[in-house]
Amino acid sequence: MTTTLEENTPAPKFTAANQQGKLVSLSDFLGKTVVLFFYSQDNSESCTAQACNIRDHYREFKKKGVVMLGISPDTVKSHFKFSNKYQLPYTLIADEDKTIALAYKVYGEKLFFGKMITGIYRTTFVIDPSGIIRKIISKVKTKTHAMQILAVLEELQTKVVD
Repeated sequence: MTTTLEENTPAPKFTAANQQGKLVSLSDFLGKTVVLFFYSQDNSESCTAQACNIRDHYREFKKKGVVMLGISPDTVKSHFKFSNKYQLPYTLIADEDKTIALAYKVYGEKLFFGKMITGIYRTTFVIDPSGIIRKIISKVKTKTHAMQILAVLEELQTKVVD
């Protein structure tokens, strides 16, 4: 399954706690490009691969002035431990009641190892400095996700220049 949100529409606003327990709002980052990635669970094999791949390329995102936000239904405490264990330099947001996932339409039934389950659709949103969704990545490759995001950022940069 994939989100039904569309590119070139306003990103749903949210406020929730990060891994430090501090409230973070999407509006805090107006004026900056935001990469918002939804993943299902701290410490699972594929989510850890994705988080660490983004960590390994974080300097490149920082150079481009990009704000990286990871969101899952895990608790603040779980995010804190996960972030520390893997030395993740970016913000993780706790969405325990799934209100953000529901607003972004990335939560629902999906096929997982041949079984229908309810969960997060691994999806990444690239949001421009004015709060508009410019790109949605729904076919996330966990081990090389940073390169997918960097390619999208390059593509968007080229569109602005043209």
